[in-house]
Amino acid sequence: MIPGPEMDTWRLAIVEPDKFGGTCLNRGCIPSKMLLYGAEVAEMARHGARLGVHHTLARVDWQRLVGRVWEKIDPIAEAGAQYRRSQPHVTVYDAPARFVAPHVLETGAHRMTANRIVLGAGSRPLVPDVPGLENIMYHTSDTIMRLETQPRSLLIVGGGYIGVEMAHFFGSLGTHVTLTDHGGALIKRQDDDVARAFTQVYQQRFDVLLHTRVRSVSPDNNAIAAHLDVAGEAHAVTVDTVLFASGRRPNSDRLNVAAAGIEVDARGRVLTDAGMETNVPGIFAFGDLASRHPLKHIANAEARAIARHLLGADKHPVDYDGVPNAVFSAPQVAAVGLTERDAVQQGRPYMTARRQYADTAYGWAIGDTDSFVKLLADPHTRLLLGAHIMGPQASLLIQPLVQGMKYGQTVDDMARTIYIHPALTEVVEQALLEFPPRSD
Repeated sequence: MIPGPEMDTWRLAIVEPDKFGGTCLNRGCIPSKMLLYGAEVAEMARHGARLGVHHTLARVDWQRLVGRVWEKIDPIAEAGAQYRRSQPHVTVYDAPARFVAPHVLETGAHRMTANRIVLGAGSRPLVPDVPGLENIMYHTSDTIMRLETQPRSLLIVGGGYIGVEMAHFFGSLGTHVTLTDHGGALIKRQDDDVARAFTQVYQQRFDVLLHTRVRSVSPDNNAIAAHLDVAGEAHAVTVDTVLFASGRRPNSDRLNVAAAGIEVDARGRVLTDAGMETNVPGIFAFGDLASRHPLKHIANAEARAIARHLLGADKHPVDYDGVPNAVFSAPQVAAVGLTERDAVQQGRPYMTARRQYADTAYGWAIGDTDSFVKLLADPHTRLLLGAHIMGPQASLLIQPLVQGMKYGQTVDDMARTIYIHPALTEVVEQALLEFPPRSD
């Protein structure tokens, strides 16, 4: 919180009842990707036989695998807290904060008033109301990555990006995974072609139950019995551990934003203008608490925009055009822009192009048969509307397409770039060349 810009050095108060660094550092992006790299190594070894390279996964040193992550991350969070506490103009409070009036917050026994307040309280896992939940030890994304021992079996409720990434991690290391989703496909916010193909791959790797809801859970000796409704039929599984990956909810209720007069939507997301300022002048919000895109790279952009405004620059809207996302599973998925479903719903004219990894030299070399690039473009302007990739290194291959969209390049401009042969990026080039030539 910032009492005023009239002082040479502003007095700052930071409220952080948890660990510094938020979800991304402590419970999300960074630790999950460190763990997933171990899964990637295991998967490469497992599939070496088809290339004539035979490996066996002799054992998983779980304590080393997991300990490596927290040995690196926990000191970063603590160092961040110590640094801020060492600054003479910064006061750190570790009790939760709640609004008691506009521009007035209470944290523990302290009450603070400030002209400028920035809210970055994030979100938390959403756990469905399942009968019997109070009688079992279950996990969310906040806790699953700190398990002391590897479970032999795991039920994951939710087939979004968290669910499929955790299925990849645990399954690659030998845990028997049952993955459920209430819809007809996994990662269904992705383009329909990607979601269908991805689901088919995962059905070969794990027990995937679609159109499924958890009716109840109960202890079963040293295990957990989960009673499911699968497409209207009763189904039961017994597992060591249950992970709820059913979505997240903004923490606006914990901040008691209603007392400040701050508006939220039906999901509890704090509403802001294009410069991330709420309806209460001087109060800003960003990240999972407020953003339409709950992604760390978007939170960074929003935070920079708020900082520029607080430091005296004109308020500029955050640019959400060309927001990319990626799922670090196996196969990887990455996307930017419109899905084909979006284009149809919006009545946008579009043309599509698609190319398999197997059509390229590197895709052929690695023996890939499932992966592909799908592109959507405006048939008149020939600007890229959306790009969707499923396959190895998708999170890297999407980037030149993101930049092409950002800077207004046509698909013809992007196709004229020289791509290295025989690099995997040729699949992007070939997809761009799949569009029909200009008619003029």
